[in-house]
Amino acid sequence: MNRENEIKAFVRLLDVMDELRERCPWDRKQTMESLRPLTIEETYELSDSIMEGDYKSVSKELGDLMLHMVFYAKIGKEKGLFDIADVMNLICDKLIFRHPHVFGDVEVSGAGEVIQNWEQLKRREKDGNKTILSGVPSSLPSLVKAYRVQDKVRAVGFDWSQRSDVWSKVREEIAEFEAEARVEDGQDGLKNDRMEREFGDLLFSLVNAARLYDINPDTALERTNMKFIRRFGYLEKWAAENGRSIKEMSLEEMDRVWEESKSIVG
Repeated sequence: MNRENEIKAFVRLLDVMDELRERCPWDRKQTMESLRPLTIEETYELSDSIMEGDYKSVSKELGDLMLHMVFYAKIGKEKGLFDIADVMNLICDKLIFRHPHVFGDVEVSGAGEVIQNWEQLKRREKDGNKTILSGVPSSLPSLVKAYRVQDKVRAVGFDWSQRSDVWSKVREEIAEFEAEARVEDGQDGLKNDRMEREFGDLLFSLVNAARLYDINPDTALERTNMKFIRRFGYLEKWAAENGRSIKEMSLEEMDRVWEESKSIVG
């Protein structure tokens, strides 16, 4: 598809949005606040499609998200706040400003230096973030937030000199959590707030390790979630086909079927 067709398609979406906002009772009553939870849901649906490798669905979900972007811009225009041209010009201006190695005469040695320049340029912007971590949304899921926090401070040099050094920190956090867990066991199961904090430290150190080894921890965990769901689904199916109830199966029986599932469903 050439650029002219892409422009026509985008203008068509704008025209459809205008019609919906004027003639559809549901679309007419929407606000930015009412759209917000729906946008979050659409983002997760896109994430699911990407993880499943369903690229036809990725295209569909991207369309849903693009509709939301146009919807917000339409509402902004009605309120005299901004319009879609403002939205697109702002992002273009930002991208040009933050990529002087592309649109200017700055030389970079690689992607790492690009990220360092990006963070420095953000703080130079008139409306930029006042601190390095102020740009991390407070509503991000904790695992994603931990990764973004660590990635941002890395961009200004706050990082391990050797990535293998992180494992001593992971082992330290495991030992500290185990120590608190033993205290918990000695308190007849009473909640130990220190144990929760130590477990948080352990998770944070593991996220750090993932980042250092170029692994996105959220993606890695989601792949494991999907794998577990497939294997447990196989276990449930096996039990049903053999007239068994999972609740009545011994752990040894479930382990045997679980091992079998690895070669069947991955």
